[in-house]
Amino acid sequence: MALFGTNGVRGIANEYVNPELAINLARSLGTYMSSKGTVAIGCDTRISGQMLKSAAIAGALSSGLNVIDVGTVPTPSIQYYVRDHADAGIVITASHNPREYNGIKFIAGDGSEFSRDGEKDIEKIYYSGKYAIASWEKTGSFRIDPGVNEYYIRNIIKSVNAEAIRSRRFKIVADTGCGAGSLTLPFLLRELGCQVLTLEAQPDGTFPWRNPEPLPEALTELTNLVKMTGADLGAAHDGDADRIVFVDENGQFINDEVLLAMMAKYMVEHEKGPLVTPVSSSQRMADVARDAGVELYWTAVGSINVARKMMEVNAVFGGEGNGGLIFPKHQYCRDGAMACAKVLEILAGGKKLSELAKSVPQYFNAKTKIPSKNTQTTMEIVKQEASGTGYMLDTTDGVKIWYEDGWVLIRPSGTEPIFRVFAEAKNQERAEELMQEGLDLVLKADKLSTLK
Repeated sequence: MALFGTNGVRGIANEYVNPELAINLARSLGTYMSSKGTVAIGCDTRISGQMLKSAAIAGALSSGLNVIDVGTVPTPSIQYYVRDHADAGIVITASHNPREYNGIKFIAGDGSEFSRDGEKDIEKIYYSGKYAIASWEKTGSFRIDPGVNEYYIRNIIKSVNAEAIRSRRFKIVADTGCGAGSLTLPFLLRELGCQVLTLEAQPDGTFPWRNPEPLPEALTELTNLVKMTGADLGAAHDGDADRIVFVDENGQFINDEVLLAMMAKYMVEHEKGPLVTPVSSSQRMADVARDAGVELYWTAVGSINVARKMMEVNAVFGGEGNGGLIFPKHQYCRDGAMACAKVLEILAGGKKLSELAKSVPQYFNAKTKIPSKNTQTTMEIVKQEASGTGYMLDTTDGVKIWYEDGWVLIRPSGTEPIFRVFAEAKNQERAEELMQEGLDLVLKADKLSTLK
């Protein structure tokens, strides 16, 4: 059974993702690293985080690795720290997944997520149960570094035109969802001269008001407060703050795909170079790349895949249509706070967020998800059925069917036993039709899979 999903190992906390799993995964990392080097270990605000972090620390120390406990941190914060101060990292997080989940994610020495090959190597060690266990006098050293988030904030400020942002004195409503971004985003915005109004900015791993995923329907308080206070924008994080979404000055949610294309357009206007995004992203990215005369590379879904391709082709920007934006001059990973600072840099030019959202081509999207008891067999049948339609297919990740007036992507989730169906067209009605066609295809294939 595959241990790693799209982003790390995830499951229900203290059931599948339990201390035994954490200690043995950390031992596997130590074995992979030949019991040499330093690993930084941190967690988001989930209430099971300290339990799992303690187990991971114990496992790493027992394998001979030196450990730096960085406490409660956003994922991009520990990634930035690992790049400069450690040989690897472990972050305990389930990102946007519901309250009851947690997960374990590995960070490579350059601060990026572990490569797929690296994950496979660790998986082999884990399933073999043959760990490098240090003798009593060679167990690792341990120390705490409480300054990781401050280090991260300082370096974001260095990566944008801070003076231009400060000159505008923006009013921002920040909804950090009681997640790890509560420890960084409000403070970053204040350092950038913003007037900051906060929602759910107290770290609380029970996520008392909304689940960690910042979906539009969960952000009614944010949109209302933006309108009531006359704020320039509202920003909302997921649980580990590697993603961010926005509402404009009118309280209108900015579609994630619009945000991605809007940022891509800005980046290539200032520096020509390749763009990278997964096959689930909007046609808007292809339009932006075409208009700028730059290459666009499509990858499998997952920020690991996007970041690795960006390194390979020396891309100037990349990201996913879920609020996960990657700025390579800062670091090769999704970074919600950096994305927020970059949006403010764009707005410092004088336009409003609603105007920027209209500057990219318009498409309409529809998406849904459906449970599946046998995702692998169902996916094989979906591909067989799709190949008989006569339309152009892309099987980079799942199957993407290109129609003359749109597309539909069907792929199994890397973190849950479900299928995700994405569709896009020039009008909403057609997008909904394509999504339904994709959904019907999954339902048919799922039914056939039970007969095999």
